[in-house]
Amino acid sequence: MLKKPLSSAGDAVDAILAQWARERPDLDASPMGPIGRIKRCSALIEQSLDVNFAQFGLSFWEFDMLAALRRSGAPYRLSPTELFSTLMVTSGTMTHRLKRLEANGWIERVPHAQDARSMLVQLTKPGLKLIDAAVTAHVDKERALLQPLPAASLAALNTHLSALLAVLEGGAGSSEDEQGS
Repeated sequence: MLKKPLSSAGDAVDAILAQWARERPDLDASPMGPIGRIKRCSALIEQSLDVNFAQFGLSFWEFDMLAALRRSGAPYRLSPTELFSTLMVTSGTMTHRLKRLEANGWIERVPHAQDARSMLVQLTKPGLKLIDAAVTAHVDKERALLQPLPAASLAALNTHLSALLAVLEGGAGSSEDEQGS
């Protein structure tokens, strides 16, 4: 569950901003507001979701990998490169994680029909059953976390976060771009 703000006067980030205003009145620390809130929300949401995943014997990354395979559609199979690109992890990390998921019986490696030199990663029947149950509980948990927000606020938040993500993914607004380097 998400924690309540520290007081009715503001949240934890407001307290940090007040400290900076006191210690460095010459510094406009206002960018710390939205960034700090995004980071704090992310950490609190991740804690809550971790508890949810634990009910299924999963960690966050295990859920993420199984979900990537599940949403790829039947036969729920991807190449290791497609999988690590989707999840933004290194190939070394991917190899270690694949071994662990395979040892748990949730995935298997199958020959690639178009490339005899490579293998594909595929959900097993137990892996498919597990991720289907876990993703249902996951969506229910996310819905419960967001439920206190009015629909209009949630829609506006989603729009603003989407705009920020587009900027960050596109690299727009970096000082390097602005300086023409």
